[in-house]
Amino acid sequence: MKEVIDPTRIPKHIAIIMDGNGRWAKQKGALRIFGHKNAVQAVKDAIEGAKDLGVKYLTLFSFSTENWSRPQDEVDGLMELLVKTITKQVPLMMKDNIRFAAMGDIDSMPDAVQKKLAWAKEMTKNNDGLILNLALSYSGRWELTQTFKRIAQKISEGKLTVDEVTQELIHDHLETPDIPDPELMIRTSGEFRISNFLLWQLAYTELHFTPVLWPDFRREHLIEAILDYQRRERRFGMTGEQVKP
Repeated sequence: MKEVIDPTRIPKHIAIIMDGNGRWAKQKGALRIFGHKNAVQAVKDAIEGAKDLGVKYLTLFSFSTENWSRPQDEVDGLMELLVKTITKQVPLMMKDNIRFAAMGDIDSMPDAVQKKLAWAKEMTKNNDGLILNLALSYSGRWELTQTFKRIAQKISEGKLTVDEVTQELIHDHLETPDIPDPELMIRTSGEFRISNFLLWQLAYTELHFTPVLWPDFRREHLIEAILDYQRRERRFGMTGEQVKP
C-alpha cells in the first residue's frame, strides 16, 4: 500500500484518538490495564510509520481530563506505564531524530510524570525530525477555557483591546501555537465522535474512523487512513473547480 501513496500529499500533521484498549482487554478476558500495556506497540508503529512517510507532526490523545474519573487503580497503572514507556522511548527518539512535546494540564499530573515529561523534552529539544506531541490531562474545552482566560487577562491588563482579538490571535494562545492544524484525524475502535479533542484545530480536518481497536493498530492502518485522506478533495468552503490546479 505504501507504494500507491502520493508522497506530495502526505498530511503534515496527523492527530490520533487512541481508543479501544479496554474493550480489547475485555475480549481477552483481562483487566483494562492489560489493554493499555499492549497498546504500546501500536504507539511505536504509529510513530515509526509517520516518521518514515514524512509526517512532520503526530499528536496522540493519550489521557483526557475526563479520564481522571476512571478507577484509581487504572489511573495509577496508566501513569506508571507512561513513565516507563517514555524512559524506554527517548533513546529511540534520539536515534530517529524525533522531538518530544506534551500539551494539556501538565501540572495536574503526578510529580514523577511531570519530571519524566520535562526530561524527555530537554533530551530531544534539538532534534528536528518528526515532532511527537502527547495530549495529557487534556480536553478541547479545557484548552479553549485556558485560551480565553489568557486573552481576557491581557485585555484586563491593557495589553490587548477587544478589537485585536482575531482567529489568528486565538490560535497563538492555544496549546499548539507552533503546530499547524491537523489535516487528518484518525479515531480507532469504531466510535464516530471526536470526544472533546482539539475542538478549535479540527475545524477543517479530514476525519478517518476505523473499527480497529487501538492495540491492534499497525502501520498498514496508518497507510489506509492516509490513502483515504488522499482520495478526498479539500475545498475549505470553495468549489471543486476553485481548488483544482
